[in-house]
Amino acid sequence: MTGDRVSTDIDRLRFDILGPLRVRAGRETIAVNAQKPQILLTLLLIHSDQVVSIEQLTAQIWGDHVPRRARAAVHVYVSQLRKLLTTGGDPEQASPLQTCCPGYVLATKPGDLDLHVFQDLTEQGRLHAQARRHEEAVDCFDAALRLWRGPALNGLRDCAAIEAFATWLEEIRLRCTELSIESSLHLGRHHDVIGTLYTLTVDHPLREAFYRQLMLALYRAERRADALAAYRTARERLRQDLGLEPCHALQDLHRSILLGDDRLAVEAA
Repeated sequence: MTGDRVSTDIDRLRFDILGPLRVRAGRETIAVNAQKPQILLTLLLIHSDQVVSIEQLTAQIWGDHVPRRARAAVHVYVSQLRKLLTTGGDPEQASPLQTCCPGYVLATKPGDLDLHVFQDLTEQGRLHAQARRHEEAVDCFDAALRLWRGPALNGLRDCAAIEAFATWLEEIRLRCTELSIESSLHLGRHHDVIGTLYTLTVDHPLREAFYRQLMLALYRAERRADALAAYRTARERLRQDLGLEPCHALQDLHRSILLGDDRLAVEAA
């Protein structure tokens, strides 16, 4: 289940942006080959169910170099997309891409956009975690993370608006990862997450939350020396790159590990 957006209709269009842009109709993939129509479709998906004016679209597609016939080009791209996205009958009525003054809107139904499904699963995981149902929380978080097929909107990030949105998508993916690991630690799965956390601290060396989780997992795995080494790595990287000391949460955990604080032990099931 994925909340209110779930639908049992498997034949309608599905849009995937948690990875390269992909459009699916049932088991078939619809190819959107030209880059400008891909960018246009992505911008409409970013603002799904909202009217996006032609002026917004031209500014975001071409930036500071809008050609004189940009509006006409947008109309052509919309016409091309409408043909691709038509499921039968009158294209204007059957396509989710609708004209709505002063521009266009791409209408979605529950479950049509993978981002919406991701957000629903993540929110369900949060609610489970808040209620200390960590097994269910991990299931939701991991189901959300499995929706990702690679870097978000890969190949379209030369467009500044898409780049900004893809950066936000990466942030919410990392946050979901943090939440999944946090619930795993509550379940006593510290051995299982150590390898993942080492990789995450290498890939995201300034993200202190992953160092904190790694230190805690190592300590609970009776690897106190490694936990202290992880703190030293975090401190050196933060000092070198930002001229900052570790956050209070990391410093407090470091002190607790040195003291062998019993409160760091995994909670009783």
